[in-house]
Amino acid sequence: MSKTTPVRAAGEVLTHRQTLTVMVGLMLGMFLSSLDQTIVSTSIYTIANDLDGLSLQAWATTAYLITSTVSTPLYGKLSDIFGRRPLYLAAILIFLAGSLYAGSVHSMTELAIARGIQGMGAGGLLALALTIIGDIVALKDRAKYQGYFMSVFGVSSVLGPVIGGAFAGASHILGFDGWRWVFFINLPIGLAALVVVFIFLHLPAKHVKQKIDYWGAAAITLAIVPLLLVAEQGRSWGWTSTNSWICYGVGFVGIVAFLLVEKRAGDYALIPLRLFKNITFGLSSLLNFIIGIGMFGAIAMLPMYLQLVKGLTPTEAGLLMITFTVGILFGSITAGRTISSSGVFRVFPIIGTAVLTASAVAMGLSLGVDTGLWVPGLIAVFFGVGLGFCMQPLTLAMQVSVPAKDMGVGTSTAAFFRSMGGAVGTAVFISMLFSLAADKIASGMKDAMGSADYLKVLKDPAVAADPANAKLYDFFKNGASNDSLNDTSWLHHANPVLTRPITEGFAQAIDGVMLTAAVLTGIAFLISFALPNKKLTDPKAAAKESVSAH
Repeated sequence: MSKTTPVRAAGEVLTHRQTLTVMVGLMLGMFLSSLDQTIVSTSIYTIANDLDGLSLQAWATTAYLITSTVSTPLYGKLSDIFGRRPLYLAAILIFLAGSLYAGSVHSMTELAIARGIQGMGAGGLLALALTIIGDIVALKDRAKYQGYFMSVFGVSSVLGPVIGGAFAGASHILGFDGWRWVFFINLPIGLAALVVVFIFLHLPAKHVKQKIDYWGAAAITLAIVPLLLVAEQGRSWGWTSTNSWICYGVGFVGIVAFLLVEKRAGDYALIPLRLFKNITFGLSSLLNFIIGIGMFGAIAMLPMYLQLVKGLTPTEAGLLMITFTVGILFGSITAGRTISSSGVFRVFPIIGTAVLTASAVAMGLSLGVDTGLWVPGLIAVFFGVGLGFCMQPLTLAMQVSVPAKDMGVGTSTAAFFRSMGGAVGTAVFISMLFSLAADKIASGMKDAMGSADYLKVLKDPAVAADPANAKLYDFFKNGASNDSLNDTSWLHHANPVLTRPITEGFAQAIDGVMLTAAVLTGIAFLISFALPNKKLTDPKAAAKESVSAH
C-alpha cells in the first residue's frame, strides 16, 4: 500500500480515479479564480456609480490584474522549488482575505487595494492548477483533462456575469448592499476549496535547494506598475505631461533592470531568459500578451456597451455575456481534443486570431444605439471561439517547449503574459473609452443644439421640472468630461430625446476602442504564421522512451 501513498515521483502517470480526485481540489480553486474574473464585469458599473468613481473603475480591475500578473511567475518559480501544494493553499488563503476586504470597502480606492490582494492569490490559482495537470498527466491525455477544466471555466464564466448582475441589481441582501455579495460569495466557495485541496491534493514533497529571485520580482513590479499607472491616468494628466514621462522613465528602467537581473540570475531567474531561445516559447509568449489585450478589452467593453448604450440592467447584461463564454468553452474543448489526437497546434492560433480580428471589426462597425441585441450576442460567440482557439493551444505549446524541471515557470509564464496583456488592455481601453466619449458626446451635443426639435424638448418646462432629468441638466451645465461621466446612473431614467447624443457618444467611443483592438489582433494573426509547423511532443514521454531504448 505504501506505493500508492502520495509520495510519488513528479510526472508519474496516475490512475483515472486518482487524477480525478486531485482535480476536485484544482477545479474548486479554478472555479474561484475564474468566477471572480467575470462576476465583476457586469457589476462594476453599479459598484462604481455607488462609490462615485465610474471613470476610476479601471483600477478596480487593473489592481487585480497588476498583482495577479506580478505574482504569477513567482508562484510558478516557488512551486518548482517548494512544491505545488503549499503554494496552492497559500494562494487560496490570500484570495479569501482579499475577498473579505473587497466586500467591506467604502471607496473605489479601497476597492482597488482589496482587488490587489485578491489578485495576489488569484495569480497562483489558475497557473498552478494547469501546472499540476502538466505534472501528473501525459500530453496525449492532457487535453482531455484540461477539457474538464475548460468546462469548469465555462460554467463559472457563464455564472459569473449572471450572479454579478443579480447581486448588483439587488439593493440589499442580508443587511449588506447587494453588490457586496459579488465578493462575499467567494468566502463559502473558497473555504470549500481550501478544505478539499488540503485533504485530496497530495503531490510529492519538494524542496530543491535554489535561490529565490526576489530581485527579479521587484524589478518586474517596478516595470509594470508605472506603465499601467500612466495607461489609466494618461487621459487626465496628458500623455506628454511630466507625470506621464516620469512613469515612462521608471517603467523603462524597470524593464532594463529586470532583463539584467534575470540574465545574471541564470537558472534561478523568475523567468529564465534561456527559455526564450525556443522559438515556440518566445512567439507563444508574445501572442499571449497581444491576445490578453484583446480579450480583456472585449470583456470590459461589451458590458459597458450593454449598460451604458442599450440601458440593460446588470443582470440582463450578464445573461447576454453567456454567449461569450459559450464560445470560449466550445473553442477550448475543440482545440484541446484535436491537439490531443493529432499533436498539431499551429493552425488554431492562426484561425483563432483571424476570428478575433473579424469579430473585433464587426463590433467596431456595428454597435450603435439602435443595434439589435442579437448582434453583439452573436459577435460575442465568435469572439469567444477565437479566444478558445488561442488560449489552450498556446499554453500547451509553452508547457512542452520547456524542460520538465521548468514546468511551473513555463505554465506560469503563459498566464503571466496573458495577464499582463489583460492589465494593459483594460487600463488603456477604458481610458480610451472615456477620453473618446467625452469628445464624441461634446460634438454630438453641439450638433443637437442646432436642431429645433431637440431645443424644443430641452426648453420644455415640464421636461425641465421632471426630477428624473435633474442630473441631466446638471450634466448640460458642466459639459462632458471625465468628472461628469463619473456617475451615469441617471442616464436611462432621463428624457431619451435629450440623452440621445450621450448614448451615441458612448457607442461611437466603444466602436473606436474595438477597432483599435482589431488592429492588435490583426498583428497577432500575422505573427502566428511564424510559429513552427510541427507536432507537440511530450518531453517526459520522450525521455522515458530514450531510457527504454538504452
